[in-house]
Amino acid sequence: MTALELIGISKSFGPVKANQNINLSIESGTVHGIVGENGAGKSTLMSIIYGFYEADAGQIRVKGQDVSIRSSAQAIALGIGMVHQHFMLVENLSALENVLLGMEGGLLLNRGLTDARRKLEQIQQEYGLNVDLDKPVGELPIGAQQRVEILKALYRDADILILDEPTGVLTPEEAGQLFRVLERLREQGKTVVLITHKLREIMAITDRVSVMRRGEIVTHMNTADTTTDALAEWMVGRDVSFSLDKSEHQPGPCKLAVSDLNYTDDSGVQRLKDIGFELHAGEILGIAGVSGNGQSELLEILGGIYTADSGSLTLDAGSVDLAKRSNPTRRREKGLGHVPEDRHRMGLVTKFEANENTILGYHYKVGAGAFLRRSKLIEQTAEQMRRFDVRPPNPRLKTASFSGGNQQKMVIAREIEQDPDVLMVGQPTRGVDIGAIEAIHTRLLELRAQGKAILLVSVELDEIRALSDRVLVMYDGRIMGEVAPGAGDAEMGQLMAGVKVEGGGQ
Repeated sequence: MTALELIGISKSFGPVKANQNINLSIESGTVHGIVGENGAGKSTLMSIIYGFYEADAGQIRVKGQDVSIRSSAQAIALGIGMVHQHFMLVENLSALENVLLGMEGGLLLNRGLTDARRKLEQIQQEYGLNVDLDKPVGELPIGAQQRVEILKALYRDADILILDEPTGVLTPEEAGQLFRVLERLREQGKTVVLITHKLREIMAITDRVSVMRRGEIVTHMNTADTTTDALAEWMVGRDVSFSLDKSEHQPGPCKLAVSDLNYTDDSGVQRLKDIGFELHAGEILGIAGVSGNGQSELLEILGGIYTADSGSLTLDAGSVDLAKRSNPTRRREKGLGHVPEDRHRMGLVTKFEANENTILGYHYKVGAGAFLRRSKLIEQTAEQMRRFDVRPPNPRLKTASFSGGNQQKMVIAREIEQDPDVLMVGQPTRGVDIGAIEAIHTRLLELRAQGKAILLVSVELDEIRALSDRVLVMYDGRIMGEVAPGAGDAEMGQLMAGVKVEGGGQ
């Protein structure tokens, strides 16, 4: 039986054709993957199904019936649920309260909470969605927050569940837990639509896959009948290289040194403990570890965003006392670039136009207000977008209108264009498609070849191994040890779990 069918769906935003004559059929009780580059139209198509957008043309059928979906409430009533790339949760409310938002049960709130808890506990047991229902969502790990979103959909009796880039913010362990949930959903007869650019995930969990490119669906196939190489070529429209041309490691002089770095957050939790290391010209130093073990705080303190309890940072331009408050601009002036891990929280102002975001943190170089030459800035942004393949290449478009991957390319382009001596990069390819990953990795290796020093933080072990010359592994705020990029999973995994490896460590 067909759970969902799209016939001739088209959608434009001004001159941009986001979806063009989309025809798609998804069978009940399957996991159907939809892949494509950033900006290919995947999220727009799912937003049409969920009622956020209304198609300019075309028809939607749910379980064989023609339907009109003009709001998310109508989609929910038709048994469609959606887990968005950026979660729709109220952080200071509990998981239970978040699930109930909009369905509180009228005046008898306590009865509604009791009934909801009983139903949710049954759903949790049936699908393996373990979450502390009474804990504020903001205190839950990212993976648990995602499970709350799935619980919300199932609580509303969704038979068709859409997940938009669901592993973009998950650790490998959390991604594995998610896949086990998806397998359980399929076993129970639910239909899952998985939007992703990660081809390994497509091969691991889906039954069928459709490929989108520039707003169109270019092919459908059974997952068992294809390969990652073939899917990548369909996505990008050309051969994609999964191997990197990386020259021999020939480090130069020390460009960045950190010593005696300790940091305690506002909650009294010590996030960094006796951190010290050196980074040399012409090398990429990778920081590996499960998310939440101090990597984020490390980058933010070195970037001048937070103040440490103790520690020093030495750059070519001199030494910095990390325990003293410092303006991040001063670090940039000393040749330290920073691509933050969270592009929305620290990398961009999404309400600004693209051209305005290209000078965030560097506006002192180009003037401000009446002294800002807007026409020149727009011209420079257009050229930058061309070099970094940002789509659509429109400098006047609000940054919120770009896909996550294109937003990431904008942040990376801004920092690289400033020609820093040392570049700190946090999660460079989070939420980025295979073609853009290839381009970003190539850029980083070009900087290395130019003698730049790069500090790379990533939860993607494949990325750490492919790019790094040396790897430091963090656990619970400490550097557990240094390993070669080719270290085995067992050695790397032990360090990531807090177990010292004989012969390694610091």
